[in-house]
Amino acid sequence: MPTIVVEVMPKAEILDPQGKAVAGALVRLDRSEFTSVRIGKRFELTVDGPITADLLAEARAIANDLLANTVIEDVIYVGEARGADGSQTAAEGA
Repeated sequence: MPTIVVEVMPKAEILDPQGKAVAGALVRLDRSEFTSVRIGKRFELTVDGPITADLLAEARAIANDLLANTVIEDVIYVGEARGADGSQTAAEGA
């Protein structure tokens, strides 16, 4: 079944304590080539029929109204789930 993916990240100006903890752990594991980590959320919305532009617009509205706390988070992506090869057939972007 077709799936719409919604990705939400903390706003750039908001402290991300989980990301800071992971970044600190990477340094302790001698993985210092990674200088910053930000942790977000991914939602998958499965639909019965084809994914249309109208359906993506509805998912975008739901993302902003329900899935993201828009005071501290941004919806950064709303689009069709990518296949294992990275291919995508529907419009993408937030």
